[in-house]
Amino acid sequence: MTEKQEVERKFLVQQLPDLEQATKVRIRQGYITQTDDSVELRLRQKGDNYFLTLKSGDGLVRSENEISISAQQFDQLWPNTLGQRIEKVRWKGQISEQLQFELDVFEGSLAPLQLVEVEFSSVAQAEGFQVPDWFGDDVTLIKGYKNKALATQGIPSLL
Repeated sequence: MTEKQEVERKFLVQQLPDLEQATKVRIRQGYITQTDDSVELRLRQKGDNYFLTLKSGDGLVRSENEISISAQQFDQLWPNTLGQRIEKVRWKGQISEQLQFELDVFEGSLAPLQLVEVEFSSVAQAEGFQVPDWFGDDVTLIKGYKNKALATQGIPSLL
């Protein structure tokens, strides 16, 4: 099991960037935990790879434990996520030499939502991040934009 601390900021997308140099993968994920649980237990299919992930914490820094599972294990657990699923296309590209973006274009009931995430090596780096022009509002601290909330409650409105 891989355990790490994740320092990440999440933004709405103001306009799509040039994605010619980016890579893309189709993702479907579902949540086994209940909406009000303080931890997230997530199943994810990312292309031909399958994962079971446990996330905890709130805000800028969260704990993440992830293991690879087989397609058979994924298929066995997938029915437990009914009503708590999302599908999206993820574009991954470079912002700078040190930073990458992950741009999620949601499908189904969450379309046309687009979110972009950037992972940092430290809180100081995250706080000093110069936001590109194509990024929209910072929604890092808005719980309704966490994938689990999107899977169970749909797209929130910005306050």
